[in-house]
Amino acid sequence: MRGTRFTATAVGVLATMTLVAACSSSSGGGGGSGKGATLTYWASNQGTSLDNDKQVLAPELAKFTKQTGIKVNLKVVPWSDLLNNILTATTSGKGPDVLNIGNTWSASLQATGAFVPFDDSVMNQIGGKGRFLAGSLSATGAAGQAPTAVPIYSLAYGLYYNKKYFAAAGISQPPTTWTEFVADAKKVTTPQHWGLSVEGGSVSENIHNVFTFSQQEGGAFFDSAGKPTFDTPQNVAAIKRYLDFIRTDKITNPSNAEYAQGTEALADFAKGKSAMVLWQAASGSLAQLGMNAADIGVAPMPLPDPTPAGGKKVTSMVAGINLAVFKTTKHMDAALKFVKFMTSTPEQKVLNKTYGSLPSVQDAYSDPAFKTPAVDTFKSILSTSAAPLPAVASESQFETLIGTAVKNMLADAASGKSVSDADISSQLKAAQQQLN
Repeated sequence: MRGTRFTATAVGVLATMTLVAACSSSSGGGGGSGKGATLTYWASNQGTSLDNDKQVLAPELAKFTKQTGIKVNLKVVPWSDLLNNILTATTSGKGPDVLNIGNTWSASLQATGAFVPFDDSVMNQIGGKGRFLAGSLSATGAAGQAPTAVPIYSLAYGLYYNKKYFAAAGISQPPTTWTEFVADAKKVTTPQHWGLSVEGGSVSENIHNVFTFSQQEGGAFFDSAGKPTFDTPQNVAAIKRYLDFIRTDKITNPSNAEYAQGTEALADFAKGKSAMVLWQAASGSLAQLGMNAADIGVAPMPLPDPTPAGGKKVTSMVAGINLAVFKTTKHMDAALKFVKFMTSTPEQKVLNKTYGSLPSVQDAYSDPAFKTPAVDTFKSILSTSAAPLPAVASESQFETLIGTAVKNMLADAASGKSVSDADISSQLKAAQQQLN
C-alpha cells in the first residue's frame, strides 16, 4: 500500500460507519450481462503522477469497453485523499462501483459491511480463487471471513540503491545490517546528493517503515487479543531509528520531512538527488522517471545485528493494492466483469510491467518482464521475510495515529528540535489513548 491521510474527523467517522453502511448498502440489482452500463472506478495513484495513471489506464479501460460494451468513468485519487474519500462514500452510500484500496485497510473496511464479500460463488465469477497468489490473498480481509477485496498489485519493500554512487564511494555490495547501512549512507552523502530519501510527510510510508523496524526489534503494536500495545521500548527504538536518519545520522535531507505526495522521495532517487530509498517495488516508475536501469540496485531492507531479543527477520510489510466493489453498485454484474478483467493474466502483465509492481496472479509470471533479478528479490521478500500489518478493525486508525505522530516528530527533528526517547514514548501513549 502506498500513502494516505486520515483526519481526526475520519477516525470518528469510522467508529459509526458500520451502522450507516448497513443501512445504505443495497446491491441495487444489476442482473444480466451488464452491457451498456457505465461504471465509476476510483484508481489509486500507482504511477509517477495522477496524469501518468490516466495515460496508463485509459487504453486498458477502452479495451474493456470494446470487449464488454461496459463504459468506465475513471477517477485517479491521490493517496493523501483516498481513505477519507472512501470513508465518506461508505457513510453516505454514494461511492464508486469499483475502487482500489490499500491492502492494509482491508480488515477495517470489511468491518463496515459496505463491500461485496468475495465468497466462493463470487470468486468463481471472477475466475476462481486459485488464480491468485496465496500471500496476496492473505491481506484481503479478516481471518475466517470471506474477503471483501481481491489483489490487483502485489508489492514489498526493498532497498533501492544507486550502483554508480556506490561504486564511486568504494562500496562493493549493498548493506545487510543497519550499522553497515548508516556507514554506507554517510559515504554516499555528498554536496551533490544525500544518502537516503524518505517520504516523511506521508502517514502510511512512515507507518510501513516503523512497523517493519518494530518487528525487527521484537515489538508489536497489538497483542494477540487485538489490544493496542503502542508504548513499548521496542516501538520507541523502531521510531528512533527512523528519526535518526535526519536527526543524528544526517543522511537524509531535512526537507524530506515535508514529502507527502507518495512520489517525491522516489523521484529524488531517480534523479540522482539521493543514493538510496526504502520503497515498494517500483522499477517501472524509476524507468519512467528517466533513471538508467544499469544504475538501479535492489536488495532486502537491512536488519539489526545482533538481533534483539524477540526480534524477527522481517524486511517488509506485506504490501499491495486490492480491488473492492461497493454493495451500493447498481451494476453488480458489470462491476464483477471489470474485476475479472483487471485481474486477468493479460491485464496483470500489462499493468504490473508498467508500474514495476508484482502480478497478483501466478500465470502472469510467465512474462519475461517478471524474470529479472529485481523481481526475484521482491518475490523472495514477500515469501520469506514480509509480515502483514495487524488484521484488526482499528488498523486504519492505528496507521493514521502512529503515522501522523511520526510525521510530526520528523518535522520537529528536521527543524532542529530535540526529540528524546521520552518524547517518542509520550507520543505513542497519546496515540493509544486516542485509539481507545
